[in-house]
Amino acid sequence: MAEKNILAYFKTPEEAESVSRKLQSLRVVDMSIDRFSMFPGTDQYGERNLTGMGSLSSVTFGNTIGGDAGVLAATNTSASGMSDGGQGGPTGRDILLTVVVEEESFEKAMKIIEEAGGFV
Repeated sequence: MAEKNILAYFKTPEEAESVSRKLQSLRVVDMSIDRFSMFPGTDQYGERNLTGMGSLSSVTFGNTIGGDAGVLAATNTSASGMSDGGQGGPTGRDILLTVVVEEESFEKAMKIIEEAGGFV
């Protein structure tokens, strides 16, 4: 049996989780919910870990990003305190629901996602 995948974007994790529960009635092969952001996160939705201080990025953004990602975070214009705005990062649909379904369930899955306000 052939499989199809769907990448759907939502505004909140709760919206994506609600849709994932509805999709369980279909022939779902695999499904995941993730948040993507300007900087790497530490939990399943990419929320920043607020423990630890020390680097410019940790003081500014309240995170514990290390390695190359920490260097990149520190180079962000909003990390210096000299920026006049625009440091909010991605806004809007930053929750990604990834679904793999059997081909026969694809259209129904798309309808469920779109009716719930997902952007495909």
